[in-house]
Amino acid sequence: MRQRKNFTNQSYLEKGFSILEVLVSVAIFSFVLLAIISFLFSINTANSKSKADRETEENSRRIMDEIIYEVRGAKSVYGPTTASSQLSLETDNYLSVGETTAFIDFFVCGSDFCLKKESQNPSVLNSDSVEVGPVFFTQILSGAIPLIKIDLTVKHKNPDNNPINNSSVNLVSTVSLRNY
Repeated sequence: MRQRKNFTNQSYLEKGFSILEVLVSVAIFSFVLLAIISFLFSINTANSKSKADRETEENSRRIMDEIIYEVRGAKSVYGPTTASSQLSLETDNYLSVGETTAFIDFFVCGSDFCLKKESQNPSVLNSDSVEVGPVFFTQILSGAIPLIKIDLTVKHKNPDNNPINNSSVNLVSTVSLRNY
């Protein structure tokens, strides 16, 4: 005959978790949860910084590419309105009916960078997430072909002054007029 186990035995009834075991398991769970939350927070911080850097760089490159494209296609630098903070170009592009020449201007308007084509309103070349300035244009006369040195600074807007979202790009380029 088989012997039946007695479940009324005191040792089986006293099985369970002691307060020490519960405290240790809660502490381990808390540390694991803290590590996971810290990891997620650092990922969010890195994502914010990366987004600010990417937006700043994309905007600065887009502006610089537009300036270089227009300078290369220009007939000449229009001296009367060209200053260190504004570049005016004489071009064959964007001609109005009956015109043989047109003028375009690059300049900082407020905290934006604008392109104004003749007889049109200025158009903003950057997104709302960045501010542009300062910008310097320097005409370099080296031989027969004029060169334009462009010094452009673009900063990410940071309305809540969070140091994580600080991002700034400074691009410097020199370009020659090809149609000169």
